Amino acid sequence: MTEASVREFKMPDVGEGLTEAEILKWYVQPGDTVTDGQVVCEVETAKAAVELPIPYDGVVRELHFPEGTTVDVGTPIIAVAVAGAAAPEAPAERPAAEPARPKEEPAEPKPEGRQPVLVGYGVATTSTKRRPRKGPQVTVPAPAQAVRTELNGHAGAGTGTSRPLAKPPVRKLAKDLGVDLAAVTPSGPDGVITREDVHAAAAPVAAAPAAAPAAPSPVASYDTARETRLPVKGVRKATAQAMVGSAFTAPHVTEFVTVDVTRTMKLVEELKQDKDMQGLRVNPLLLIAKALLVAIKRNPDINASWDEANQEIVLKHYVNLGIAAATPRGLIVPNVKDAHAKTLPQLAEALGELVATAREGKTSPAAMQGGTVTITNVGVFGVDTGTPLLNPGESAILAVGAIKLQPWVHKGKVKPRQVTTLALSFDHRLVDGELGSKVLADVAAVLEQPKRLITWA
Repeated sequence: MTEASVREFKMPDVGEGLTEAEILKWYVQPGDTVTDGQVVCEVETAKAAVELPIPYDGVVRELHFPEGTTVDVGTPIIAVAVAGAAAPEAPAERPAAEPARPKEEPAEPKPEGRQPVLVGYGVATTSTKRRPRKGPQVTVPAPAQAVRTELNGHAGAGTGTSRPLAKPPVRKLAKDLGVDLAAVTPSGPDGVITREDVHAAAAPVAAAPAAAPAAPSPVASYDTARETRLPVKGVRKATAQAMVGSAFTAPHVTEFVTVDVTRTMKLVEELKQDKDMQGLRVNPLLLIAKALLVAIKRNPDINASWDEANQEIVLKHYVNLGIAAATPRGLIVPNVKDAHAKTLPQLAEALGELVATAREGKTSPAAMQGGTVTITNVGVFGVDTGTPLLNPGESAILAVGAIKLQPWVHKGKVKPRQVTTLALSFDHRLVDGELGSKVLADVAAVLEQPKRLITWA
């Protein structure tokens, strides 16, 4: 084997927008023979564990990172010696087939056509932008201007640098950490701000001269016998960033209603005996989900998102219903695609598959993208209700409290009834109090009188 026949398999983007993943487990070791499509490792992305297949045959030459390492997307993670396939892949031979492009290489290495990823986790075609080539103008300033165009997402007027240069993931990181990019000193080529620059700017550095490196002492002075420190990564890191971004981006409003769901609970028991529902997961969450879908149909403006960049409200003509699920890996929010178009048995089947997959830790990144409205069932923990934070990119989230037997005035008499409290949080930029109140009232009305599922649907 020659050095030219060694191919580097890079960490792929297994879900649109992901920038890193942690290597959980290697299934191969140096010297092992691998074939096209063979799973070589398991990685944990923002909220899912995914197995990565190798896209070619060969012999493992080297594993670049040990298990437990977090690696950026596009970074080589394994080297494989490939027999007889070196010529097309060797970068040294490309100039022979193309006109000379000296010094074309930008600051960051270009992946060779983007590594293939596993089926079902395709990379968005727009996720990797390339610098537009400006045919005859191959001058020294062109690369820097192209970098500026790519990083800022648009070509700025003139050559001014009014907007700091940074990639979209770096901008998002800065936004989540509350860092002003204009105040960050770039360390990347062509004045590009890197993730490390943002983290450095976010660190609470005291205005002390260079002679005081003894500041880190408080970090090491914790009681190891009585305290445990866990690295923030994987699910917890993604959840923290998403919730901070949600809390400080969308102005939340939460409204509450307490409702008698006795008839809904009776309907649940009846549906369990229905032959059309045999083998399906029938529980109160199913009817609550259906009630919310009916409320959205009656008040479609609640199903929207706020586009800050374009200053537009995006009305969704479909409902991808998110269900917050507590799993061994942490809180995730997969969603049922096109839930609005499903019959009750179809919705029950979809919800059952969603919950089972989440508990097994096999939810794909694609299943957690594109949600429009979410339900979180805090009642399973015996909690009456809460003030849920919006899932980023959504306009509303419904929290369902515990269903309890309580004294309730029914037909003029105090009787024991099944009662729960619902809480609806919504983005007040695009949802007014009237609209939010109507949606919550409609959900309550359906749960109080389930026959409205027929008359309102």
